[in-house]
Amino acid sequence: MAKKPVDKKKQIPNVSLSQKARMGQKTEDELLLQRPRRLEPMPRDPAQAEFTRGDPWRIMRIAGEFVHAFDALAEVGAAVTIFGSARTSEDDPMYHAARDLGARLAKAGFAIITGGGPGIMEAANRGAQDANGLSIGCNIELPHEQALNRYVDISVNFRYFFCRKTMFMKYAEAFVLFPGGYGTLDELFEALTLIQTGKIMRFPVVLYGADYWQGLIDWMKRHLEKSGKIDARDLNIFHITDSTEEAAQHILDAFRSESWLEPTGPES
Repeated sequence: MAKKPVDKKKQIPNVSLSQKARMGQKTEDELLLQRPRRLEPMPRDPAQAEFTRGDPWRIMRIAGEFVHAFDALAEVGAAVTIFGSARTSEDDPMYHAARDLGARLAKAGFAIITGGGPGIMEAANRGAQDANGLSIGCNIELPHEQALNRYVDISVNFRYFFCRKTMFMKYAEAFVLFPGGYGTLDELFEALTLIQTGKIMRFPVVLYGADYWQGLIDWMKRHLEKSGKIDARDLNIFHITDSTEEAAQHILDAFRSESWLEPTGPES
């Protein structure tokens, strides 16, 4: 059956689409492409970027940072995040231990995630590459720029610490903390707090270097536990070792036994 010819007189215009034009106003495309103009041409005008310095734009940048990181790390399987001082030299025994542990974990099937900088981070990434594993660096913009080490396969750069910290936590089956400073302590206590409060499932937190960490643990027992600020069981959230073999096996055993299904939190 032949179609009837369309009666153009009966067509109803899309009023919403033509509203701007009908009212003599600028279209959305015009508004989007519109920029302030100077009386005289200028190749660079910092004042035009003022809108990027407010909180609304900052929120968009934060969201973009998460999207970029999720995209970059979307295919990462099992991984271990390794922390430690950026000031550790290549001839330091801890550098060699971090490199060895990175290789052991890579051979066991784990990707290695670090902050992407020098020192312990470089050593762990280097170990992962030694074993032909996946080496990931989550670098951060700092006042004194931290260069990415050359042993990283996947690099993600961050402006915001909390975005970066989320990636460390989200993609890790375990944390290993070598001797380090404030940054390492920050990552340690954030992990312990999230596990203790039941905000995340329990996962291995390994402190490497008993001599380095023992003073802190003794202080926690003497002051925090004794005064009731933490329970004795809270001191069992982490594992201390001087053996890279033991550390790697502890993490692998925990992964295979799904230790994160153990109860955690104040009521457990």
